[in-house]
Amino acid sequence: MRSLLLALALTSTPALAQANPQIDYPGFQTLTASVAPERAQRLIAFDAFKAAAAKPGTLLLDARSKDAFQRGHIKGAVNLPLTDFTAESLAAVIGADPNRPILIYCNNNFSNHASPVPLKRAPLALNIQTFINLVGYGYPNVHELADVVDFNDPKVEWVTG
Repeated sequence: MRSLLLALALTSTPALAQANPQIDYPGFQTLTASVAPERAQRLIAFDAFKAAAAKPGTLLLDARSKDAFQRGHIKGAVNLPLTDFTAESLAAVIGADPNRPILIYCNNNFSNHASPVPLKRAPLALNIQTFINLVGYGYPNVHELADVVDFNDPKVEWVTG
């Protein structure tokens, strides 16, 4: 009986996975695969990241929670939590130019493993989802901090509030 129930559950799962037309997991898989090579080319070292952040028109986007952002972030960063990403909220923060340079970082770019940047499991690092979402929403000019830095290092210019 148990094996029959398991077989029924397994055979019905694909139908259930496609039941909601507003959730497209196969589309997400396709997007993720198409973004992977691009993301690998968009990783930049801290010094280049900092120089790019200083250029006029560049957006330094922190997609962590509002609470984590308020407890500390890189100077000049703007906060829009990943959970709040919609076409409208992104356009409001990024502006009218979809090719605007966007720099991203997350908890896993910091060696401190302390609040407000506790280390996440590497496959679940926020940078991954943020990059995929930004490109998926039509923002192709995303660059990601590649390095691991100490937020206490004065070069980072870590601020709170």
